[in-house]
Amino acid sequence: MEELINRENPQKLYIQLEEIIKKKIEDKEWAIGSQIPTEEELCKIYGVSKATVRPAISELVRQGYLTRQQGKGTFVCKKIISEGLTMLVSFKELMLEAGINFSTKVLAQTVMMPTDDLDIKLNIPEDKHIIYLKRLRTADSEPILLQETYIPYHVCPQMLAEDIENNSLFELVEKKHGIKITKVKDYIEIAYPDKEEGRLLGLHEGSAALLLTQQFYSGDTQIMYMRSIKRADRFKFLIELERKT
Repeated sequence: MEELINRENPQKLYIQLEEIIKKKIEDKEWAIGSQIPTEEELCKIYGVSKATVRPAISELVRQGYLTRQQGKGTFVCKKIISEGLTMLVSFKELMLEAGINFSTKVLAQTVMMPTDDLDIKLNIPEDKHIIYLKRLRTADSEPILLQETYIPYHVCPQMLAEDIENNSLFELVEKKHGIKITKVKDYIEIAYPDKEEGRLLGLHEGSAALLLTQQFYSGDTQIMYMRSIKRADRFKFLIELERKT
């Protein structure tokens, strides 16, 4: 049975179509060298417009799944593995070390209007609501990590009702709500928490901490902005890279 576009899914239509086509290629339903249906045929098969089909095809061409031949059409090609460095860590909380038992306290789970340039950081209109999540992570009753997450309300309104104390945000976003995270931009620096942040983390005024800000994308759409402040006096974190050959 042909997999269909789910219009109840908050994930954009072109990303859903991209995943459907990619699965056909990876499952060898569409063999290497075979020609895929035309734009018009894909529109009819999946009940979408060319405005949905074109970015899906372009992204798969960019990823090496498809190739365009002038005057002939679009064909399946062998995926080229990048020779660059690839992150081995999954889209989990980078600042939480393996083997350490953490507990989570939810400090905020609400809706707000963008402030402090959050509309720019999330690439949304300034009059659009966002979901604000604030969590404090502790180890052996000692505060370690303060994390603030901002999600455009229209991306995943269900997040307001989710159990974010006992579940990973990334698993909720991807596995439960079907929004695939395809890219993350990480910025790491030394910061000096404000008075309230210092109080929550048990830091003396003027103490330095690690600040990790992250922008999460699904395709070209930014779906989440996260700001994590971590005490730098006890724990460290690891980012491992591997060259694919």
